Amino acid sequence: MNQSNFNLDAVLHRVGKPARYTGNEWNSIVKDWDQTAIKVALCFPDTYEIGTSNMALPILYELLNRQPDVLAERAFAPWTDMEALMRQNGIPLYALESKRPLKEFDMVGFSLGYELGYTNVLNMLDLAGIPVLASARDDSYPLIIAGGSCTLNPEPMADFIDAFVIGDGEEAALELVGCFRAWQSGAKQGGKNQLLKMLAALPGVYVPGLYKVEYQPDGTVKSITPFAKNISPVINRRLVGALPPPVTKMVVPYVEVTHDRGAIEIQRGCSCGCRFCQAGMIYRPVRERSHDEVMQAIEKIITDCGYDEVSLVSLNTSDYSGIHQLVNRIAKQYPNMAVSLPSLRLDASAIKLLGCLPTRSKTGLTFAPEAGSARLRRVINKNITEEDLLETAALAFERGWTTLKLYFMVGLPTETPEDVADIVKLVDKVYAMAREASRRIPRIRISVATFVPKPHTPFQWAAQEPEASLTVKQEILQKALLHRKNIAFSWNDPRTSLLEGALSRGDRRLGRVIYNAWKLGSRFDAWTEHFKFENWQKAFTEAGLSPDFYARRERPLDEVLPWSHIDSGVAVDFLKQEYQKAVKGEITEDCRYQACNVCGIQRWQPSCPQRSSGK
Repeated sequence: MNQSNFNLDAVLHRVGKPARYTGNEWNSIVKDWDQTAIKVALCFPDTYEIGTSNMALPILYELLNRQPDVLAERAFAPWTDMEALMRQNGIPLYALESKRPLKEFDMVGFSLGYELGYTNVLNMLDLAGIPVLASARDDSYPLIIAGGSCTLNPEPMADFIDAFVIGDGEEAALELVGCFRAWQSGAKQGGKNQLLKMLAALPGVYVPGLYKVEYQPDGTVKSITPFAKNISPVINRRLVGALPPPVTKMVVPYVEVTHDRGAIEIQRGCSCGCRFCQAGMIYRPVRERSHDEVMQAIEKIITDCGYDEVSLVSLNTSDYSGIHQLVNRIAKQYPNMAVSLPSLRLDASAIKLLGCLPTRSKTGLTFAPEAGSARLRRVINKNITEEDLLETAALAFERGWTTLKLYFMVGLPTETPEDVADIVKLVDKVYAMAREASRRIPRIRISVATFVPKPHTPFQWAAQEPEASLTVKQEILQKALLHRKNIAFSWNDPRTSLLEGALSRGDRRLGRVIYNAWKLGSRFDAWTEHFKFENWQKAFTEAGLSPDFYARRERPLDEVLPWSHIDSGVAVDFLKQEYQKAVKGEITEDCRYQACNVCGIQRWQPSCPQRSSGK
């Protein structure tokens, strides 16, 4: 029952895409508010279209709603037109299912997957009538929780979040609710402070208010320690041993969303060991879903959602055991279904695999060489050769593909202008090979991103390249590729990457910067049309800090990092070893096919590495 005391009908006809804000979608779950004891709002700090396409949200939505005494509802960041009308008309941010303001929930959880969404978190709290600073919230306000990949360095958001869930959330979410249930049944004795102490005792839960941070005179972190002896000084990432059942009855939107199809996580984790890739480190080890479970999930998605397209999601789909057999099985049983295979390894086997797909699945191809030269690919441990790329391109165009998208990065450690020029040479070779192999004129799309060092990777100590030298490298590419016929070239703003780098490797003092930027009007910073770098410059200045200190400074290997108290499972000694091998240009082999690299995960999962079979 809708108990809201605001009139949505008065504003929805005045905004773009009003279906973002109406709810009532197919498969959405509406429980009796008055009869359900624990109320959780799952929030995504970006638009409905992006948040609905996120895989974590439906997993938690279904998991929590299975609990008889729990209701879980969804909320997304309203676009600027809707925000303005909400503020003008006194409409608080509400959950889609019940239209209840977020302020009325017991817990409000945010998914943090990208640093440039941080100001949206503050904006959503403020729109909900919830103080953005944790220190300003008394027991009358909901508990504010966050999870997602960004929480592997939670410190920049520590001022705003009561508790972080570090790592896999499926088991931790139920334990967290169980903790709240026990606290609630005990008449909430001790108030929120007691609840936070109970949560801090859960594995993988970090309560920043229970820890103090001390700094050296030079601004680096001296120590991060708990206030009490019974609080763990190190928070271990949560790790589920086996993948939980896939979501097959997901909410079906009324508007087109970013990934408008069914999605099945066939594998979690990656063992390739790309040194720039945070996901490849923090989601280890590899855990696979069985073929039978995938097939059953597809059948349920067709029945419960009506989708005629499904994506088999993984960080590295090519290495899923028996992927060819699975794709053949899908094509045979569902010949009219389109199948998407993201994150394929760049080699000829990927093209042969795609050739097994139903006809409707043959869309554009995307691969990520990342670097133009073989030397730089060795530095980043991207173990593919130029011959691999050219053979793959030739085979793809021979078999009827006409569009190929290639992802590269600039600003990688040890990169030279010659390495950047090699991107152009490689694109030229790919295009020539494609023209020779295809009867049609090939189209090549080149996307170049700026490298951002991330926590818990071998490059977490590396300096991010200054804007001036990045501009020179981009100009090399622009001059050679920008006006080429049948080649589309795009690149990103180095200032966006600078901010991402500062926020991803920042300490707790950046909370003031994020707050200042939000107060200056920053939100939707990931959107080019809304990114205002001058706001962030002013925000850093007002806080007495510099983004260069966090992003563009090479850090000593013995420095205490802002995330040193978070154990991702991958050992720091292994990361140091990989950083040193990167400088030497040495490759580390994939442990699924070679000897164990002793990365640290074996401490938690002795069966690691998981050998592939059935290929």
